[in-house]
Amino acid sequence: MPMHFDLVDLRLMSNIAEANSMTRGAELSFISLPAASTRIKNLEDSIGTKLLYRTSQGVTLTPPGQAFVTHARMVLSQIEHLRGDMQEYVRGIKGHLRVYANTTSLSEFLPPVLRRFLGRNPDVNVDLRERLSHDIVRAVTEGQTDIGIVAGLVRTENLETLPYRKDRLVLVVPKGHALDGEMQINFADTLDMDYVGLHESSAIHAFLRQASEQLHKPIKLRIQVGNFETSCRMIESGVGIGVLPESAASRHAQAMDISIVPLADVWSIRDMKICMRSMEALPSFAKDLVEMLVADANGTLDQSETTRTAE
Repeated sequence: MPMHFDLVDLRLMSNIAEANSMTRGAELSFISLPAASTRIKNLEDSIGTKLLYRTSQGVTLTPPGQAFVTHARMVLSQIEHLRGDMQEYVRGIKGHLRVYANTTSLSEFLPPVLRRFLGRNPDVNVDLRERLSHDIVRAVTEGQTDIGIVAGLVRTENLETLPYRKDRLVLVVPKGHALDGEMQINFADTLDMDYVGLHESSAIHAFLRQASEQLHKPIKLRIQVGNFETSCRMIESGVGIGVLPESAASRHAQAMDISIVPLADVWSIRDMKICMRSMEALPSFAKDLVEMLVADANGTLDQSETTRTAE
């Protein structure tokens, strides 16, 4: 039986799923409730199965409905990307690249590579966003972003991945602190102390909050700041302790009176990966960025730049 879908149906199902309500889904789709009900019935008849469970408390998705909404959201996301890309072309931009990254890679490793990439590709724009690793995997899978950089134990089996960098989270304390000089410490043993934390939208803040919740002991946030340098400044001044990437902490420790204490927790050591749905399906400029990231991580970026110039 042929199946016919239109964008109104896709958006309607997505809105109903988000609201868990036929009425609210119709409102979000700017159509009447009777029209929405008719559309869903016709859609179910066309597919040959029920997409919604209807109860007095509202509606929920059937298994086929869940599959439908997953694909619908991917299609709608791609259409939004298409619209944005076409607008960029009108303004003279030839390419638009979306990159989602975890806090450490975004703050410590990506800036110099992106500077060189943008210099070499003046007609390409980059949309760079910070996200938690599992959110990045979902965004890549659903087509919301082209390239993701994730860290730690996150499942990426449905994506194509490349090894990127290795980093670890460490405890940072002021010089002379009671923990200064410790060989290592468990994260759980630090939670009675005041913390200097990053802002709530940062991936590291969310990660540490989850880790503390699993220990059933919340972090005692004394102050929240916007970046690694400010965090180290606050720690240096004695406001509290903090957990930061070793790469950032080591760099700031050269100029500040702070000390680094390794964490004993397994999750503190993190392998980073570059992930994408398919390297082959990426546009040429996106492949170029992936190759530059790998070369930078391997310490061969300058060599690759020399080779490219010679060509």
